[in-house]
Amino acid sequence: MDHLLKFFLGQFIRRGSVTFTTSTGTKFTCGDGTGRPVAVRFTTAAAERHLLLDPELALGEIYMDGDFIVEQGSIADVLAIVLDQPDMLPRWSKAQWWLRYLIRHWQQFNPPSRSKRNVASHYDLDGRLYRLFLDADMQYSCAYFETPDATLDDAQLAKKRHLAAKLLVQPHHRILDIGCGWGGLGLYLADMTGADVTGVTLSEEQLGVANARSSELGLSDRAKFRLQDYRDTPGQFDRIVSVGMFEHVGVDYYDTYFKRCAELLKDDGVMVLHSIGRSEGPGITNPWIAKYIFPGGYIPAVSEVLPAVERAGLLVDDIEILRLHYAETLKAWRERFLARREEAAKLYDERFVRMWEFYLACSEMSFRKQNVMVMQIQLSKRQGVVPITRDYMIREEARLRAVEASKGPILRLAGE
Repeated sequence: MDHLLKFFLGQFIRRGSVTFTTSTGTKFTCGDGTGRPVAVRFTTAAAERHLLLDPELALGEIYMDGDFIVEQGSIADVLAIVLDQPDMLPRWSKAQWWLRYLIRHWQQFNPPSRSKRNVASHYDLDGRLYRLFLDADMQYSCAYFETPDATLDDAQLAKKRHLAAKLLVQPHHRILDIGCGWGGLGLYLADMTGADVTGVTLSEEQLGVANARSSELGLSDRAKFRLQDYRDTPGQFDRIVSVGMFEHVGVDYYDTYFKRCAELLKDDGVMVLHSIGRSEGPGITNPWIAKYIFPGGYIPAVSEVLPAVERAGLLVDDIEILRLHYAETLKAWRERFLARREEAAKLYDERFVRMWEFYLACSEMSFRKQNVMVMQIQLSKRQGVVPITRDYMIREEARLRAVEASKGPILRLAGE
């Protein structure tokens, strides 16, 4: 087994420096010696076999089970090396990748009942877990770092402001927030613009928090949240916004999603979709992420999204790519989570803590080292709804900053 490990791992890891200690005590180093060295140890032969047989699934599993121990550096350092290799995948695992690609439509089969179960598995976890690492407004999506020294709270507020500017909201507008989370964006839009916001979610945990926050802030008349699938949402809206939800739709439902949005959007309406995306072609969801973190989830390629937009009769007015913003967001989440890991272990257990550490670190390094980004796509149903230059975004963000200043700092700490 030691010889097999050395051969296959040496074939894959050609950049960086990783020293492996096998379960029998044998040591070997892979890579070209550049960068910060890391050292890891296998505790069982079963973990070694698992890694060789299915590396994409196994690495996360053997780390969370305590069978793969990082002795020098952190799991984030290990993943920074692993995800920065010349080959995106170990060559011996490519057949498994293609098999998973062939069955990805089944894995992303997300009718309403299955969508609700998938959402509950992640978003209905104990709310105290998310309070350990998110900002005060409970924004669980990519922040917008306007400056390198921006805090997480500043960057999440900037994200809401940036989206609001693209939506061109007026006080009389009706806004639909698809996948509203704990209500932060909807509450911001209601409070800053005076619009009437309806948020829909499939998470009972998030729904309860969102409506409680709306009541606490005195916004119940303008910010209402429902436990509802977007496919079942009635009415028409002046504006539609969806942040961090499209990754749960599933590739076979893109036509359904955009056609329903087109039906819900008024003729002079504007929609903004904020989603993680791939800068390369279609792919698969990492099997470990699909099994333990986001069942039914998938990061879409831009080439998979735009044809569905076109078929729905929607016009693309603007596309903005946020490259390393999510990497910085995830770094902040990971550091905050690890600073309070003992509290997380009390909520669940040490295995859960290692699982979430791996999830946050793997996600961060995917944005830093691979072709993953966030896309904000602005859509409408006819020409002339959105100004023909992007200057209006800057002006609207400046106006919103002034409104925020007049409201005071309480808004940023809503729900705390």
